[in-house]
Amino acid sequence: MRIKLTEHARERAKERGTTEEEIGLVLASDSEIQLKKRRKSKELVFEYNKNWLGKHYPQKKVKVVYTEENDDTVVITIKVFYGRWG
Repeated sequence: MRIKLTEHARERAKERGTTEEEIGLVLASDSEIQLKKRRKSKELVFEYNKNWLGKHYPQKKVKVVYTEENDDTVVITIKVFYGRWG
């Protein structure tokens, strides 16, 4: 499986505070959710313990929206949430 990020996804990842390594870890997880128009999403919670935009957060949740085309996983967008889960 080859992972391809759209330009939009790269921009969102950068501005929302996640990395391509974290995106790969999310996609390797088993948390798949079926969305509309052949799209899928997966999310994963990471330990963070850092400041983001002037506030300290213990964790961050990275959600990846993607589609599968042939042998490629095409990442459409990235969402990142800061807080505490579980």
